Amino acid sequence: MSHNRQWILAVACIILLLATPACTRREQTPAAASAAPAAGRLGPGDYVETMVSGGFDRQYRLHVPASYRPETPIPLVLSLHGYNSNAAQQESVSRFSAKADQAGFVAAYPEGLGDPQSWRFGDSAEGQADVDFILTLVRSLQSRLSIDPARVYVSGISNGAEMSYRLMCDAADTFAAAGLVSGGYPPWQDCVPARPVPVVAFHGTADRLLPYEGQPPVFLAVHDWAAQWAALNGCAATPAITFSQDDVTGETWSGCRSGADVVLYTVKGKGHSWPGSSMPANITTQAISATDVMWEFFAAHPR
Repeated sequence: MSHNRQWILAVACIILLLATPACTRREQTPAAASAAPAAGRLGPGDYVETMVSGGFDRQYRLHVPASYRPETPIPLVLSLHGYNSNAAQQESVSRFSAKADQAGFVAAYPEGLGDPQSWRFGDSAEGQADVDFILTLVRSLQSRLSIDPARVYVSGISNGAEMSYRLMCDAADTFAAAGLVSGGYPPWQDCVPARPVPVVAFHGTADRLLPYEGQPPVFLAVHDWAAQWAALNGCAATPAITFSQDDVTGETWSGCRSGADVVLYTVKGKGHSWPGSSMPANITTQAISATDVMWEFFAAHPR
């Protein structure tokens, strides 16, 4: 990834000013030595923990399902919150913890930094620090839980989807697949993942924060971005309609290298939201659950 990410992030911050508080960060405080999670294995339950990464305190929430048994490796799903949000809100919106109990996987919700809180997905030292934190978190959880290394997934909404996109580029050898909701996708021509990464994405045509039509030159139109990622994965040039119900249309680019399908769900007339969530009906849809569809997609795409 090249230095153009830093420029892209700066422009993206200006765009976010139209709908959110100023893009400023609170001063980071170096971590105390005692901030790391307690050593030892974890069992079923809910955790709110702090770990040290890059010399700073980094926080995350964790849900381990009641069905977890150390002798049986299970998947890990990371879910990244959006700009000016947090891990607790992302757990509530995505409902991945409830899905984890039903399907048998570990759900983790990392916290960004700053005030407003965000992910620094640009090509800068801070952006690399966020990448390092997430990868350090994955390694830490693998050391404390029985995680299947072939079934580690990343997902996110809005700014969290943008961070997930960077991880698709920079950490394809860690994440088997990705799920993106209402994100903005920069034209990072230098994104060369180590392997084809399957991705499922969701976006409303009435999204006013990160428009479906994109925001040239900062963000590509969502359909164009999906088509470009499909080309990167070696998929067929023309997608097939694989889902159509009420206000949702799903398109799948198939025939990809290593089975790395690309799927885009377009939500007609809806806004910046997580499909199937309890967000207001005027901005989201109940015709599809992003959480359920993501998990089905993840389960079908191990690394």
